[in-house]
Amino acid sequence: MRINRNPLAVVRNLGILAHVDAGKTTVTERILFATGTTHKRGEVHDGTTVTDFDPQERDRGITIFSAAVSCAWDGHRINLIDTPGHVDFADEVERALRVLDGAVAVFDAVAGVEPQSESVWRQADRHGVPRIAFVNKMDRAGADLDAAVASIRERLHPAPLVVQMPVGAEDTFTGVVDLVRLRALLWSDGDACEEAPVPDDLRAEARARRRALEEAVAELHPGALEEFCDTGTLGERTLSSALRDLTRDGDGVVVLCGSAYRNRGVEPLLDAVVAYLPSPLDVPPVRGTDDGEEQERPADPAAPPAALAFKVHATPTGRLTYLRIYSGTIEKGDTLWDASARRTERIGRILRVQADRHAPLDRAVAGDIVAVVGLKSARAGSTLCAPDVPLVLEPPGVPEPVVSVAVESRRTGDTDRLASGLARLTEEDPSLAVRTDPETGQTVLSGMGELHLEVAVEKLRRDLGVDVNIGRPRVSYRETVGRGVSGLVFRHVKQDGGAGQFAHVVLDVEPYEGGFAFRSAVVGGRVPQEYVRAVEAGCRDALTEGPLGGHQVTGLRVTLTDGATHVKDSSDTAFRTAGRLGLREALRACAMVLLEPVVEVTVTVPEDAVGGVLGDLAARRGRVTGSVTRASAAVVTATVPLAELFGYATRLRSRTQGRGTFTARPTGYAPAPVATPVR
Repeated sequence: MRINRNPLAVVRNLGILAHVDAGKTTVTERILFATGTTHKRGEVHDGTTVTDFDPQERDRGITIFSAAVSCAWDGHRINLIDTPGHVDFADEVERALRVLDGAVAVFDAVAGVEPQSESVWRQADRHGVPRIAFVNKMDRAGADLDAAVASIRERLHPAPLVVQMPVGAEDTFTGVVDLVRLRALLWSDGDACEEAPVPDDLRAEARARRRALEEAVAELHPGALEEFCDTGTLGERTLSSALRDLTRDGDGVVVLCGSAYRNRGVEPLLDAVVAYLPSPLDVPPVRGTDDGEEQERPADPAAPPAALAFKVHATPTGRLTYLRIYSGTIEKGDTLWDASARRTERIGRILRVQADRHAPLDRAVAGDIVAVVGLKSARAGSTLCAPDVPLVLEPPGVPEPVVSVAVESRRTGDTDRLASGLARLTEEDPSLAVRTDPETGQTVLSGMGELHLEVAVEKLRRDLGVDVNIGRPRVSYRETVGRGVSGLVFRHVKQDGGAGQFAHVVLDVEPYEGGFAFRSAVVGGRVPQEYVRAVEAGCRDALTEGPLGGHQVTGLRVTLTDGATHVKDSSDTAFRTAGRLGLREALRACAMVLLEPVVEVTVTVPEDAVGGVLGDLAARRGRVTGSVTRASAAVVTATVPLAELFGYATRLRSRTQGRGTFTARPTGYAPAPVATPVR
């Protein structure tokens, strides 16, 4: 009897996550090659990869924009998104994780967990995305699977479940032992994977590692524990089933190893993706709201359509909007409701995406990741749904920019083209922001880091043909309350004929750890509730400019303790104005503290250059938090103000004769010295 299998059960939507240079794009290229999607292996250093197709990505040798590809393996369709590994492009990772069902986290076998691999892991934690780990570069000198697994356990705190052990080490790495089936998988100089018995000299170690895996799984999985207690071991079927359950529930992380560059370990990685990561049917139904009421939509092609736009890309042939279809079916010519912009959109074409190449489709169903042409206003985070069954899905979060530069066109006639180009940039990348400085009249472009802004400006020049001048980068400061005030009285009275404005408020302001909070302690109804809400709105308006330098204010709690109204002249507008002006006066009376963005810097340098690097970090107001030696190189970790890191890459290269590298990860804000310029 033939079993009709749900088509969604053979779909896997996954992302490749890693620190920059861990080999994530190479892993993606080898997956495409192993699945027959490509017939030649692309190389990052040659600029021939499928997913790094943008000229800037090929010039710089790093992934800048997330790229979607689709391939097939063992009867399954895999929709794969290769994400950036550089911290400046973390928003690309955030938007990809919002629509993925699973992920492969790639780690360097020498370095283990690196700063950005920790950041993307935390992002995946927030979205509840199940992961498997692939320890890459096992052929490198100093590669150590056990050390890499230990760093995963210590820094990321999952339960690593190692299902492979290496055959050979460093340049003699030739394959892996599958601990689930106790078989060796070996690769010769060709591309073929050969299965063989476990080599005699590794048999005892393989059995010991298999026993450790069984014990680790039995501790976490009730069904496996029952069999383990009854028989003293776990069968292959029970072990595989338990590994799948633990991965999909997020209680464990399956760990594999290999060398993507040498094409070793890719096939078992694909097998693990199919065996352990969830299909759209295995994840909970997507949740959304309609008129404030929470609703669920199952991954069912017959349900009303609901899709989330997570990326917009303008091409010479039109505007592409990338969608994750959560429920229902969309077809060419369909009219959908943009629940975010509250307008209808028509689907012109539907495309299966292969990085920069596209194949037309007649329809897309629940579980698909596709691009569509024809949408006019949908942006990243927009929900597209059936007009008669509306639903709003939670959009991806957008981080606040931390670095800004002034931009202006070199030619007077290019002013309009610059404005159009900046609008297109912010449409494609929500983490970019454009504003006009009210004092200087300059156009200010803000982003997540120096490299982020460099890429954006180069995109203006290359893709849009706008030649621009840029100013020196500046960081985004914040202001906070060091010592508050209590009982500040503010009366807003305005009489200019006709109905006037009257509002009387008494405010307490105090430091607060959680950003901003507002509460009312008014008794006796002296300020009606609708006016209390207006005071809160006014206070939020006042947070945009602090008294020290006009920076955004954070870290305070405002309490409305008393107030008074007028029978005729009090209104929402009057109390909102009183809240805004009253809080501004209160902030001028507080002891304010200027905050500057700080980052955790990890510098890798030869041991003979450590002294100079430490001195340079100290001169940049850096505070060293750790130093370890790894494979004849020193790894120094320090917390440094972001403003002091501009130009650091060039300085580090000159101090280390080009042998030093560094990465930076935002950690928040810290008090700035009094002498720090605030404008």
